[in-house]
Amino acid sequence: MKLIQVNIWCGKLGYQLIDFLNDQQPDIVCMQEVSDLPGPAGPLFLTFEEIREATNFPHAALAPMFAYRFMKRKYQFCNAILSKLPLRDQKIEFTRGTYLDDFDELQDDINIRNFQDVTIDIQGKTLHIINHHGHFVKGSKDGNQETLRQMKILADYIENLTGPIVVCGDFNLVPTSSSIHQLDQKLINLPVKYGIKNTYSFLNIHRVVCDYIFVSKDIVVKSFEVAEKTVSDHKALIMEFEL
Repeated sequence: MKLIQVNIWCGKLGYQLIDFLNDQQPDIVCMQEVSDLPGPAGPLFLTFEEIREATNFPHAALAPMFAYRFMKRKYQFCNAILSKLPLRDQKIEFTRGTYLDDFDELQDDINIRNFQDVTIDIQGKTLHIINHHGHFVKGSKDGNQETLRQMKILADYIENLTGPIVVCGDFNLVPTSSSIHQLDQKLINLPVKYGIKNTYSFLNIHRVVCDYIFVSKDIVVKSFEVAEKTVSDHKALIMEFEL
C-alpha cells in the first residue's frame, strides 16, 4: 500500500497536486490546510472537492477546525484524508479550542487544532490513520509548553489504541523538540529513521523537518521518501508499507 502525507497550502498549487497524486496513485492521502468550499474559488485555490474529483478517490473524511464567510458561501479550514479503501469510522479530537463557525483572524486564535482518526479494515486488521496539523509558534519550530501539552494529548490517545497505527501531519516542530519526543516514545519516526533533513519546498523560508509519518512497530515499511515535485510550500512524504 502507498500513503502520501502533504500540507497542501490551502490548494494554492492544486493543479500540480492533482498531477502528482494521479502520477503516484496512492491508496491513502493525509492532508493539512485543506480548503473546503462549495463550488470553485476561481483563480485563488482549488477546493477539497475539486482535488478529490480530479484524483478519483471514492472515500474521504474531513476534520474542519474553523469556518468563515467566503463570498456568499461557507469556507472551512480542515484536515482531510482521501482513501481508495472504505473508511469504517472517524473520530475527531481537538487539542486546542473547539470548532468555530464564524472565525475572524483579527479577533480569534488561528491555532484551533484537531486530529482525525479514521479506521480502515485491511486483511482482518483495523488500521488507524491519524492526521494532525500542529500548533504554530511564530518564529520557532522548537515548540513550547503549549505544543508539549497538545502532543501529550495525542500521545495519550495513541496509547489507548490497538492494532497498526500511522500518524501523519505537519507538526510545525523539529525532530529535536520535546514535543515531538512524546510521539517518539510511542511510534517510529520515519523522517528521523531515514535521515531526512528538510520537508519544505523552495517556496518556504524554512529548511528543516516539520512534516512527519510515524508508524507502529507492526507496520512493515517497504520504502519512505520525500518527493521532489513541488505541490505546496511543503514537500510530500511517500511511504509504501504492508501490515
